Formats: sequence, structure tokens, C-alpha cells
Amino acid sequence: MERRVLLAIFLCFLVIYLWQALFVKPVPKPGGSTTTATPTAATARPAQSPGQAKEAPITTPPPTISPGAEALVGETSERDVRVETDNVIAVFTNRGGRLKSWRLKRYEDDHREPLELVANDLPADQPLPFSLRVPDAAQSTTLNGALYSVKESSSADSHGTNVTFEYRDTAGLHALKRFQLEPKSYILTFESSVASGDHALAPAIEWGPGMGGPDDTVARNRSRFGYAPRALLSAGGKEQRITAANLAKPPTYEDNFAYAGIDVHYFMSVAFAPGRVKVRYQGLTVPQPVEGANATARDLMAYTIDPGPSVQPIKFYIGPKDFDELASIDANFVRAVDFGMFSFLVVPLLRSLVWIYGYVHNYGWSIVVLTVIINLLILPLRHKSVVAMRKMQEIQPEAKAIQDRYAKMKATDPARQKMNQELMDLYKQRGVNPAGGCIPMLLPFPLLFAFYSLLTTAIELRGAPFVLWIRDLTAPDPYYVFPILMGASQLWQQWIMPAAGVDPTQRRIGMVMPVVFMFLFISYPSGMAVYFLVTNVWAIGQQYFTNYLIGPPTIRSVRPAAERRAKSIGSGKTAAAQGDR
Repeated sequence: MERRVLLAIFLCFLVIYLWQALFVKPVPKPGGSTTTATPTAATARPAQSPGQAKEAPITTPPPTISPGAEALVGETSERDVRVETDNVIAVFTNRGGRLKSWRLKRYEDDHREPLELVANDLPADQPLPFSLRVPDAAQSTTLNGALYSVKESSSADSHGTNVTFEYRDTAGLHALKRFQLEPKSYILTFESSVASGDHALAPAIEWGPGMGGPDDTVARNRSRFGYAPRALLSAGGKEQRITAANLAKPPTYEDNFAYAGIDVHYFMSVAFAPGRVKVRYQGLTVPQPVEGANATARDLMAYTIDPGPSVQPIKFYIGPKDFDELASIDANFVRAVDFGMFSFLVVPLLRSLVWIYGYVHNYGWSIVVLTVIINLLILPLRHKSVVAMRKMQEIQPEAKAIQDRYAKMKATDPARQKMNQELMDLYKQRGVNPAGGCIPMLLPFPLLFAFYSLLTTAIELRGAPFVLWIRDLTAPDPYYVFPILMGASQLWQQWIMPAAGVDPTQRRIGMVMPVVFMFLFISYPSGMAVYFLVTNVWAIGQQYFTNYLIGPPTIRSVRPAAERRAKSIGSGKTAAAQGDR
């Protein structure tokens, strides 16, 4: 019976492997609404230097204003405004009053610099985040190309830093944009008002192509579980995650959203609780800014929030999909993290792992401790499984003798049905449950898949080191040490497991599966191999301890059928002779 369980385990992992290999890939170049941009040296926006001074003036082209109009409120040169909080370093530009850079201080890119979430290597005609669009194209060009005046203020009551941009010209166009950065959060509150003369306009808010910066590359290099930006929508308690290729035509969604925006593997940019708004998406494919055979296209996604006539401020969350961070904002916001169908188990596992990390300060050892705790909890189930398999092993000769008597009969022969009845009678007589060794082993399966989801989704483990060569638990083991140890421990476990069957083919399959698992785990997160290795070592120790408690098996020998018949005949003759006397 346990061989069937092992086969089920193998098939489960095979399905996972094939799914990841065949379906979880970077989003292919979409058609329809997707555009292709080719950045050049003349048009690409230079990346923001980490050490750039606050409000440093730079050489720029003249501002874009309405034809025949002159700026009444604005500035004559472009400059950047740098705002730093506990979590982010934000850089705004007074050209259009837009966001130019948003770097996370607690997360690093490949160069160990604060991680950038705004794509800053795109053509100049691509909009920066918080560009405004109104029905008149000329006015939109002015709103996003004019040089605004800048006013900064810091709140003394810990409400954060405010940056206000204002522009007015003689054509009657007036725009006011306010940004408020919370000091200890990744939330940015945005408020805008635009008027043309006495007529108030309702601008749409554009988040230019983004969320495809360094982390997108790092995630896909780290493992196969990263993905290109996709639409993220939540309304009515239901989440939608839509790739660029699967966007609606037209790609516009309207609802009373709890949050709406885009996300990548570990990060997201969403409007939080915007109310009833329209959200429009557009895919964008740009070449990587490298040359050679490894230069591949990069898929990005832009979205636009159209609040309509509403003038209420809108909060934007631009940061990590950190469970505790999202929970501190709203209990339902944590559903933005895609833990899959086993989220009801992943969440308590993640909370437990973080709690243990608070004491051991290493996520690798935290996985070890949590695995030991889990195995302590399922210890009675595993003990019951081993005892049940031992009972099956003891009666196996009798069960095989029954099967041998019906071996030559066809499966459709009604007489063969007596075999199952005899087997059930044997199980009942010996007090054996044929499923007793299976069910306790199947119950931990959800925990296994929950751990898999945890290790491939939780940002808490992103870049988390363990020992020496393991610098990232979400990446495969570069030297295959843990996959090999895991395979060896599983082979050992199979070797000492009670054999409920004597079929040599089944036994060979049981011995081959650890080798197959070892090769599968070469491309899996190293944290998964750590979890499986600790589980195997624990199971081996428990197996030896259980064997010590219950003692060696008592195998019941079954005499050959011919011997039983001869004895029966001899006994009959003796009784007849005694009767003659």
C-alpha cells in the first residue's frame, strides 16, 4: 500500500514540475494592445543615481506649454525633488510634477542598491507615474511637459512629507498636484485638480510602464517562479490576476475596487480603496539595455486610473507584498499575495516561520525548527502508519497465498470475487486496516504543498541566506548539496521501511523514486530541499525508534497447498480406520 503512496507523491511532484516547466513562463510578447518601444541614447531616460543631491538642477529642453500661452506659475529649469522616508527614496521631477524614481531601502537589486520599482530606461515618450491625461491632447501634453513650481513641507504630527506641484498659464490652464508620503509605510497619497478657465477637468492618472525593473530580472533568474507584470484587481472579495495576453478587449475594467493596479512576483503598485473607478491597461515590450545573444525583450505593463468626476485623494501602495505590512493596512489586503489554493495553511505557516525567525534570526534554521515542530505534531500519525504497515507485512504471506489461489482466474470471473472476500476476512481476523498505512501518510500532503507555495511566494524569504553557499533560500542550491542529501536520505528511508509487498518491481520503483526526486529538486528552491531533508531524517529516526518499540515482525508462514491437502487426507484415513475398529 505504501508503494502506491510513494507513487502518488512522485506523480504530484511530476505534475508540479511539468506545470512550472510548461506553463509558468515569462509572459510571451502579446499582441493587440501591446506596443513595442526601442530606447535610444537620445530618448532614454537616464537612471537616477543613488547619491543624487536633493533638488539638483539639470539641463533640459524647454518646457511644453499651450501654444501662444505663457507660464504664470512655474519654473524655468527642470530639477529633481528627493524625498526619503524610513522605507523609500522617492525622486520627483518638476517636469509635469511626476514620480521619477521609487526605491525600496529594505530590498536590494543585483548591485546591492535599493531596489527600483519605476522603469527608468524607457523612451521619453513613455509616461512617468502620475502623469495626467485629459480629453484634450494638447492640454495633456502641457500638463505632463510643463515645469511646475514646487513646495515641500513636513508634517510635525508624523503624517509624512508633502510635495506640492503647481502650474498655471495665460491660456487658463491650471494644475495642482499634491503628494503625501507616509513616514513608515509604502503608501503615497495623491490628489490633483485641473481646470481650464472656469471649467474643472477630471484627469485620469497614468502609471507608466513599470514594475519590470531589476526585480523582474532577478526573480526570473532566481527560479522559474517569477513572472512579467500582470493586472491585479480586487472587487467584491474576488481577486483577478490577468496577464497582458489575456487582457479584455478593450482592456478597461470598471468596478468599486478594493485595490487595482499591477504586480510582479514580490512587488506591486496599486491604487488602494479608490472607490468606483475605471482602470485601463496596456502592455509594453522593450528590449533589454544589453547587447549580444542574451539580450531578451522585457515585458512591462502600464495602467491608468480614471476616477471620473471624483476629486477625492487616492492612496497608492507601491512596495513589497509583505504579509504583515499589508495586514497592517487592511486585513483583506493580504489577499494580494497569491498563495494559491492552500493559502489557509500557508498563512499560519508563514506567521509561524516569521515568529521563529524573531528568535533564531536565520530563515534557514527557522525552516529547520518549523519542520521539527510540524513533525512533532504529526508524530502520532506517522507512528500509526508504521504500525499499520508492520501488520500488513506480517500477514503478507497469508494474503499472497490467497491471491495465488485465484491468480489464474480472469478478472471478470465471478469466482475471483471470493478473493476479495477472503482478504477482507483475513484483515478482520488479524485486526488490520489495509488503508491504515496510507491515510496517515496522505494527511501531511497539504502541508507539503503549502510549504512549496510559501517558499516560492513569500517575500520574507527573498534573498534570505542559510549556510555558506546558500545565499538565497528561494533559489536552487548552486552546488546541489541539499538535493543530493535529500535524495540519499529518502533512499535510506525507503530501504528501512516495512515492505508490505514482495513484488520486486514495486520495490525497485520505490528505490528509483528518491533519485527522481533528487533531480527534480535541483531546480527547486533550496529551502524546499532543506524542509524535505529534515523531514526525511526525522522519519528515519522515528522509524528506528518505532521498530525498537514494537519489536521485529512476526511473519506467519503458510504451508504449500499440496502439503495441506496431504495432511488433510492422512487425517481422514486415520479417522476412518479408527471408525472400523
